[in-house]
Amino acid sequence: MIRTASAREASPRHYLMCPPEHFEVRYAINPWMDPGTPVDRARALAQWEGLVARYRALGHTVDVLGPEPGLPDMVYAANGATVVGGRVLGARFAFAEREPEAAAHRAWFTARGWAEVGVPVRVNEGEGDFAVTGRWLLAGHGFRSSPLAPAEAQEFFGRPAIGLELVDPRFYHLDTAFAVLDAEREEVVYFPGAFSPGSRAVLAALFPDALLASEADALALGLNAVSDGRHVVLPREARGLFGPLRERGFDPVGAELDELVKGGGSVKCCTQELRPALVQPSVPPPASTAAASSAGGHASPQSMSRAAR
Repeated sequence: MIRTASAREASPRHYLMCPPEHFEVRYAINPWMDPGTPVDRARALAQWEGLVARYRALGHTVDVLGPEPGLPDMVYAANGATVVGGRVLGARFAFAEREPEAAAHRAWFTARGWAEVGVPVRVNEGEGDFAVTGRWLLAGHGFRSSPLAPAEAQEFFGRPAIGLELVDPRFYHLDTAFAVLDAEREEVVYFPGAFSPGSRAVLAALFPDALLASEADALALGLNAVSDGRHVVLPREARGLFGPLRERGFDPVGAELDELVKGGGSVKCCTQELRPALVQPSVPPPASTAAASSAGGHASPQSMSRAAR
C-alpha cells in the first residue's frame, strides 16, 4: 500500500555525532579515500553543523562526542557502537588506524551511566554494518565486519541477527547499500548489486516490498540515509530516490555533505542512533486488591476470600 505523507508519523530520535575538527584523508582504507585529494576542513565542519541543525529542527536530540587529535575518521560516529534497547555493543575496527575510536565511544557511554556496554570479540564496525528493524538486526560482512559478528550481536541483544554478504568493494559497509525507512513497518531501501546472490534472496524474502535503489543513487551514497519514520535525510545528489520516497509517503530531505564523502561516508556514517530501553507498560492491580489498598493498605482475609470465589 502506498502511503501519503500525512499517514507517516515521525518519531523523535536520539543521535550521537562527532564534529570533524580533525578530519582529513591521510590514508586509504576504502575505495572512496584518496590521500592526494585535498580536504577543506572548515567546509566539512560547516556541512556537519548543517546536518546537526537539520536534525534538531526535525525535533531530534543530538549529543556530541568530543573529537580526538590523530583520529580523522571520528566524524563517522555510526561506526563506534550499536545501541539497541538501552544496551551498547561497542565496535572492534578492522583497521588499526581506527581502533582507538572504539575506546573513545565506550568511555563516552560509561561516563554517562549506560550500564551495559559490551566489548566485542569479533570485528564489527557498529552501525556501519548493523541495521535495526522492529524484528531483525541486519548484519553486513565481507569487507570490514566478521562473518561471526552477527552471532555475537544476537547473543548480546537477544534479537535475531541476519548476516548479509557484501560483494562490491565500493559498498564496503552495509550502511552504504541498505537503509531502514520505517523500522516498525519493516520498510527498507537497498541496492541489490551490493550483495551476494544468497543475500539478495534473503532480502527479497524478508522485505518483499522494499524500495530498490539504482546503482547511480547508491554511488551517490543515497542509501547512507537516516529516517525518523517520515523524514528521510539523504545526500542531495541521490535525486533518483526522492520521487520514489515521496510516492511511498516519505519526505526526503537533501543534505550537503560532499566534503565528508571524501572519506567514504555521508549522512548515516555521521549519525549513531541511541535506541533507549523499552518502557514496559504498568499493569493495574485487580480491582479487589486496589480497593483493599485504598481502605487501609492490606486486604482483609474476608476480602481475599471473596476475591477468590
